[in-house]
Amino acid sequence: MLRRRMGYADPSSGKDILGNRSLCFIFICAFGLVTLLQQILYGKNYIKSAQQFSRLKGDETGNWTGPVNFSDDGAVKPARNGRKRYLENYDGSFEYNSTACRELRQEIMDIKVLTMVKTSELFERWRNLQVCRWEQNKEETSNFKMSLSRCCNAPSFLFTTKRNTPAGTKLRYEVDTSGILPITTEVFKMFPDDMPYSKSQYKKCAVIGNGGIIKNSKCGKEIDSADFVFRCNIPPINEKYTADVGTKTDLVTINPSIITERFQKLEKWRRPFYEVLQNYENSSVVLPAFYNTRNTDVSFRVKYMLDDFDSQRGVFFFHPQYLLNVQRFWAVQGVRAKRLSSGLMLVTAALEMCEEVHLYGFWAFPMNPSGIFITHHYYDNVKPRPGFHAMPHEIFNFIHMHTRGIIHVHTGQCT
Repeated sequence: MLRRRMGYADPSSGKDILGNRSLCFIFICAFGLVTLLQQILYGKNYIKSAQQFSRLKGDETGNWTGPVNFSDDGAVKPARNGRKRYLENYDGSFEYNSTACRELRQEIMDIKVLTMVKTSELFERWRNLQVCRWEQNKEETSNFKMSLSRCCNAPSFLFTTKRNTPAGTKLRYEVDTSGILPITTEVFKMFPDDMPYSKSQYKKCAVIGNGGIIKNSKCGKEIDSADFVFRCNIPPINEKYTADVGTKTDLVTINPSIITERFQKLEKWRRPFYEVLQNYENSSVVLPAFYNTRNTDVSFRVKYMLDDFDSQRGVFFFHPQYLLNVQRFWAVQGVRAKRLSSGLMLVTAALEMCEEVHLYGFWAFPMNPSGIFITHHYYDNVKPRPGFHAMPHEIFNFIHMHTRGIIHVHTGQCT
């Protein structure tokens, strides 16, 4: 019995059934397959990007610092430690068309869709680009404006006017497409005769978002120096915020939900709302009165109230067909949302009304490009209803447009 036991041999010994060698072989095959799929999906740019930028590991809310390390010939190289990139012998901004800046712009343009990279990597590339002076690309800007003119035509259709919406018209709502508003004589009288703005009427425009990214930016004076200033949804511009956001306002949007929630639909006291508008001096206001049937009456009350107070302030209503066309335009650019943000609507209009467009306070992430947490708005941290806007995709488009020289997006401090 003992001899039989001693002579027993395991038939599986030496065959490594699903042992280390087999698992290693399976892992190598899987890695090769993943690499092949990446090359097919993203092409050579993905592989190049992976070589030049090692993705930040660990928690994405970490604090990332420093931009890039340039070689003597101006080419961009990753930092030696593989996680941080920094500037060597950097003492000022690089010219827009320098070799370094062309390569930095290309690094951003290589990101075709937002899901291609981690947020941290997008931030890193955006930070790196800040060493380059922004310059308007006349050809890119002209082509983009032509596309907007063909689809949307803000100088003719941004607002409902007596010219584009005659009395007797049956106006179809933007969302409640089955709803129709007959343009009676009373409604017709509220419209301006024609659009108050024309194509490229202003040289330099500033569109001010309400994002926390603008807090402590000291951009107020720069904003107020613009020829025309757009603001969204009557944000606070009192002394507490003036240094960062300025005070000049030429056109401000008002979401009817603000009037409903903060001012009881103007069905009771109206003076508090009137006094809020006084902060914006003689700026005009614009409301989406024809977004849906609920918005109409409360938007009309704004016009009635200002007339009762003998205000000379212009009150305009977005044309529903214009907003529909804008929504379709941006859907093609990858911004698919239930509703575009007021900021994107104003940026779209500004691109047709102004020669040069500058954006401040536009950001859609809980931390700034350096990885430091910021509040959602510069005046509070109240989040919007989830799933209503596609803010990250809007900002991603703005970053691409900045890179192409179409708009100038400001996310740092003004000097």
